[in-house]
Amino acid sequence: MMKLRGFLISLLTSILMLVFLIKPALAFCGFYVAKADTSLYNKASQVIIARDGNRTVLTMANDYQGEAKDFALVVPVPVVITEEQVNIGEPEILTRLDGFSAPRLVEYFDTNPCAIYRTEEQIFPSSAARDSFAEKQSANALGVTIEEQFSVGEYDIVILSAKQSDGLETWLKQNDYKIPQGVSELLLPYIRQNMKFFVAKVNLSEYSKQGFKSLRPLMIAYESPKFILPIRLGMLNAQGEQDLIVYLLSPKGQIELTNYRTAKVPSDVEIPEFVQQEFGQFYQAMFQTAHKNNGQKVAFLEYAWDMANCDPCSAQPLNPEELKKAGVFWLTNPNNPQNVFITRLHVRYSRNTFPQDLQFQETSNNQLFQGRYIIRRPFKGEADCDAIETYKNTLRERQETEAKTLAKLTGWNLTEIRKKIDFTDVKPIPWWRKLWGRLTITNE
Repeated sequence: MMKLRGFLISLLTSILMLVFLIKPALAFCGFYVAKADTSLYNKASQVIIARDGNRTVLTMANDYQGEAKDFALVVPVPVVITEEQVNIGEPEILTRLDGFSAPRLVEYFDTNPCAIYRTEEQIFPSSAARDSFAEKQSANALGVTIEEQFSVGEYDIVILSAKQSDGLETWLKQNDYKIPQGVSELLLPYIRQNMKFFVAKVNLSEYSKQGFKSLRPLMIAYESPKFILPIRLGMLNAQGEQDLIVYLLSPKGQIELTNYRTAKVPSDVEIPEFVQQEFGQFYQAMFQTAHKNNGQKVAFLEYAWDMANCDPCSAQPLNPEELKKAGVFWLTNPNNPQNVFITRLHVRYSRNTFPQDLQFQETSNNQLFQGRYIIRRPFKGEADCDAIETYKNTLRERQETEAKTLAKLTGWNLTEIRKKIDFTDVKPIPWWRKLWGRLTITNE
């Protein structure tokens, strides 16, 4: 059975720590050790929007699962789209953007409490398709106009306008788009706004001939003052909440939502060492807790950064050629991607919590932000000085704070968290080493 799948269808459809009493500064540095990418979510849709002025390139990832013959797509668009405005994208570009912007885990290392250091900040460098559609006369009888129709790659595409939502629904059903019942109600607001409809299905002959294993992303380039991302249609047959990751690319700065509140994900918090082995579970629980605490009606900023660098890097920045494949069209110097700013928004939504489509605006806000979670590795070598006991006490206090922070962020049981924390003491230096003058204090 044909189905519209969730958001996909509606959218197409560290200064290092210098002495043990000094906490890491909030400079974004440290050693990257893990990231929370979209693999954590079974039903996460991904979209890239490259926007400059009224010009937009929208890339829609296909997370459709099922028979290719059952694939159907209906996407409201602000203008009529022609064949030359549609392109087949590369799935790897979404993987690259995801890896570059994903929330990350970093680590710092406590130094020897008996060593004397000169305070110094270390910053680490970044490293027969047309015949398959209904005839125009039949469409016109339903108040539907076929504005354009063409094939791109494995997709047969038609651009429609409509005068009434029930006529559009009838046309879709007559042409074997088995859309959910009640879709007319959701189509009507788009028709009143004089929006068009980008409708696609798979050209089975082309799909089979090319031997594709999955549907590739679709890219649409257009000009319009409207800066929106339609999500309402996909809520009709959605089961539960859906996750949406939007990568917004701009030459100016952050792109912001205008009709929903945006909050930053909890960040720059110190958590216990064992979380490295459970980082995926941690981030999922932390995000769900933050989502609930914000009334389930907020979009979360997970990353905002200049594409020319990263600190720390969970993946290397995209090069100019990759940026072009992501829809960036304004690069004048192919060797300098500094005027590309990426904003990563994570929206977990349902029909009740997000009743409107997402509306955006470009801004010149260049403030940097990343979801960053910190592990501070205790000093576990040998040491012998008056500072040891102070260090031990401070370490225990710190680890207890980390445990409480983790419990608050995730809702995990505090007692169970404490059981997983390694309270290893600093080893005393053997007395005979001091006796025979073989004492060497190291920093590790």
